[in-house]
Amino acid sequence: MRINTYIKDRGPFDIIGDIHGCYKELSILLKELGYHKKNGSYMHPKGRKLISLGDLNDRGPENLKTINLIINMVENNNALYVYGNHCNKFYRYLLGRKVQITHGLEGTVKEYNELTWEEKENFKNKYINFYEKQSHYWILDEGDLIVVHGGIKQSLVGRDDPRTHKFCLYGDITGRKDEEGHPIRRDWAKEYTGRAMIVYGHTPILKPIWINNTLDIDLGCVFGGKLGALCYPEKKIITVDSTRPEDEAQLIRMKSKYQELTKSN
Repeated sequence: MRINTYIKDRGPFDIIGDIHGCYKELSILLKELGYHKKNGSYMHPKGRKLISLGDLNDRGPENLKTINLIINMVENNNALYVYGNHCNKFYRYLLGRKVQITHGLEGTVKEYNELTWEEKENFKNKYINFYEKQSHYWILDEGDLIVVHGGIKQSLVGRDDPRTHKFCLYGDITGRKDEEGHPIRRDWAKEYTGRAMIVYGHTPILKPIWINNTLDIDLGCVFGGKLGALCYPEKKIITVDSTRPEDEAQLIRMKSKYQELTKSN
């Protein structure tokens, strides 16, 4: 299904990184950003709109609750959403396709299987219908802002094809892995020269850092880092601390990635 990636919305926005089932931190961050809870959803009294950069589920403790909240906010015109690779994998699972239940998906599937048959059918239909109306990236504010999960090269902006779709979900992957088995990615942001601000997630980093008008806002909440949001157009960053146990190995990788980018920036 092809989606028009342009949305005639100029903001203001609050762009939030990977949530991964951290519903508690999401609720705290929304309150910090000034959103008010109403009828099980959140809205901003000044008309600001949340943008989720995907990966709502997997690894965290409240995956379905997080998904339901974002769906509710989008359907009530209080949020926008681009799907991430974890969202895509769960979508394929619900379609009945064969996927590996790893990398945190097992927790999401466990929550799903604890529902009654009727609840499972309702949730499955709701999620599939919602997902199929969304995009792998959105172009906003008359082309001045692009939001995406894994990143997007300048040459791919405006395109909707399998290569662009894969890049938006996974970043610029090389097909190789490091000694710990993690995918090795090219740093596309270093070569970006476009006028549009690109805000993305996917690769957890210790602190947000601007590179050529791009910003990675995934601060590794599910690994014990932070959940962060970029306020647009103000370019103000708001974070809340994770309540999750610290994953020492992941936090070391996040620090290393930050130091690498700081040196080269």
